[in-house]
Amino acid sequence: MGRLGAAGRVSAGTIVSLHRWPVKSMGGERVDAFVLDERGVAGDRTHAVFDVHRGAARQLTARQAPRLLAWSARYDEPGEEMDPAAAAWPVVTAPGGAEFEWRDPALREALSDDLGRDVTLHRDENGQQDLERSLLVTTGASHAALEAELGRTLDLRRWRTNVHVELDAPARAEDGWEGRALTLGAAHMALLHPCVRCVIPARDPDDQTKDAELLRHLSRHHSGVFGMNARPLGRACVRTEDGSTVSVTPISAAVRSRSTRSSAARPSSAAP
Repeated sequence: MGRLGAAGRVSAGTIVSLHRWPVKSMGGERVDAFVLDERGVAGDRTHAVFDVHRGAARQLTARQAPRLLAWSARYDEPGEEMDPAAAAWPVVTAPGGAEFEWRDPALREALSDDLGRDVTLHRDENGQQDLERSLLVTTGASHAALEAELGRTLDLRRWRTNVHVELDAPARAEDGWEGRALTLGAAHMALLHPCVRCVIPARDPDDQTKDAELLRHLSRHHSGVFGMNARPLGRACVRTEDGSTVSVTPISAAVRSRSTRSSAARPSSAAP
């Protein structure tokens, strides 16, 4: 855990990249800016593919269907213009390059054929993250340290991060920041807890081959976690331009109160 610096600061740095994932478990897009509010990033994981499992509808992810990672999705609307309460409709690109607007009936047919199962498409503007009303933050130091430990490069897309930052803190320092406050430019949020990784980071984003050693290494040496879950405390636009600053500080009573109210706004549940 970092020591307190100026004005009680634990760490500071800059935003390196921003990412949003329009369709859960599909490839996403790197953006220069996005709007967020208490739900998370506007348009992030607001769309998902469902199938039927044991007679009930199930949200389908790359855990059950790794082939989903071969598909990708983007928004044509700039990130700074998207309203979290009215996300745009994504454009989905198939592995062969064909493009479909989300409402096109041909998309469901193409996905069903490619995945080898009947699927339906679902949209929820509140987001469909595994941890609701949250986003994921990763740090350059921790990513580089893991690459050094494994002796090879790792594609950042494996982590499906929303915000990648460079901080004046050592690798894995964020693992001890639960309950602190994070500021990204004009955006304020509460840091929740380290992200326990499922099997998805083990899949190569391009060819979906499985790297079991990555998960074994995380489990043996880092308690199976990578990255930090955070909960936005209000609406703001986050940008990479102009070297937008990042700071981590002890959480104030006011921020703690806002985080508690946000957590109570909707019952907590994890998507399968």
